[in-house]
Amino acid sequence: MPKLGSSRGRILLLLLLIFFSLFTQNVATATSKTNSNLSFKEAPKFYNSPSCSAINSLKNAVHVAMTLDIAYLRGSMAAILSVLQHSSCPENIIFHFVASSSAETTHLNLTIAKSFPYLHFTIYPIQDIAAVAGLISTSIRSALDCPLNYARNYLADLLPQYLHKVVYLDSDLVLVDDIGKLAATPLTEDSVLAAPEYCNANFTTYFTPTFWSNPSLSLTFANRNRKPCYFNTGVMVIDLDRWRAGDYTTKIVEWMELQKRMRIYELGSLPPFLLVFAGNIAPVDHRWNQHGLGGDNFRGLCRDLHPGPVSLLHWSGKGKPWVRLDSNYPCPLDALWAPYDLLQTPYTLES
Repeated sequence: MPKLGSSRGRILLLLLLIFFSLFTQNVATATSKTNSNLSFKEAPKFYNSPSCSAINSLKNAVHVAMTLDIAYLRGSMAAILSVLQHSSCPENIIFHFVASSSAETTHLNLTIAKSFPYLHFTIYPIQDIAAVAGLISTSIRSALDCPLNYARNYLADLLPQYLHKVVYLDSDLVLVDDIGKLAATPLTEDSVLAAPEYCNANFTTYFTPTFWSNPSLSLTFANRNRKPCYFNTGVMVIDLDRWRAGDYTTKIVEWMELQKRMRIYELGSLPPFLLVFAGNIAPVDHRWNQHGLGGDNFRGLCRDLHPGPVSLLHWSGKGKPWVRLDSNYPCPLDALWAPYDLLQTPYTLES
């Protein structure tokens, strides 16, 4: 066996690295092709209840923003179905999907239209995805480093200027309640967004010792009128007019640029939101984000629900219900996601 310090050893190591690189690229390509070939069933059509107003103006519509890509498409389809199924006015819901590129848009458009032929929706590709990618720093989990994971930063720019308010939802969740109730969340005068807050979480752990030891940075949360708490950015009600007026995209980007120069956090797209908004958001009942069902960011172990009522189940974390179900090692709560799965399996095709 040649030693790694020898010429033959270095050549062997180089060949192994090349092989590993090609292997991982092939696996990624195969996974992408497999996901792009997924087929989905047509969802039933849901109708407005008699009490619903006619959708003759933007005021009567509930606007929902989500990201859309091949990798999480199965989750997105389930989320859309759950929103429609539990809404009292499903015909008044308009979806706004953000995609990472124009190349994917045609396929995604056809897929959504085939399963939801009656759905009001538009897909908005991120025009300068390279610029977004250039701002991203590596985090504790590679899935968090996808540019589309940062799309929520740019919603006010991507969505039409006539939109005033939107409900943002992640792709790994399902609703079991009427989204109209969430959309009606009142925002206080000085709030740009609303989300469930979790003040029992150790807020200091979301930032590095470098951040807290820096005199100027650590003063970010020093305002005595600001009591920062953790909130999950997978479920938010956003006032787009206030966001644009306050130029909050720029404020988030500035923190991302600082992160490129000095490591002040580890957890993907969440910390910039905490830096800009924590302590200044309107409250939402915890029932609207029973998050963490995907476990932690390392092992994705099973978790129980938080105490209290449930309106939305959110598999944030490493473990996704469709992956665990397919592997035949699901967590108990994954069974609550399964009824919304529109995947067309070989068995259903034969039937």
